[in-house]
Amino acid sequence: MAKNKTNETLKSVTEFINAVADETKRNDSFRLVELMQKQTGFEAKMWGPSIIGFGTYHYRYESGREGDMPLAAFSPRTTAIVFYLSVNPEKRAALLQSLGKHKTGKGCIYVKKLEDINIEVLKKMVTDSVKNLQSRDSNKEKKPK
Repeated sequence: MAKNKTNETLKSVTEFINAVADETKRNDSFRLVELMQKQTGFEAKMWGPSIIGFGTYHYRYESGREGDMPLAAFSPRTTAIVFYLSVNPEKRAALLQSLGKHKTGKGCIYVKKLEDINIEVLKKMVTDSVKNLQSRDSNKEKKPK
């Protein structure tokens, strides 16, 4: 069975962010690390070469494929900051409508810069992603005490 390409690494989050060329994205990324650590209760960790994740959950599909992924994550890409959040489907549309200027993909949310969005709505989405994924995970990681 194929292995998951995105795994937690020991790479430095600070070094990764400091290498982001765009100053606005770099500053937004440091702000996001602070915000997401506070919302999730987990330290920022690198996942693969370019995703900053918080906490972990274990998934297992009916096909038998399984692995670990962050409970909430983002990546400062060249064209946008990409959020990897698993917001409860019943809440997702309303939250996205209140988020501000963004685009969505299959499971991602894209924003150009933090000043374009409502930070309070983003906080709710991060918290909901953690709760949603932890409720599905049989190997639940608890918030640090």
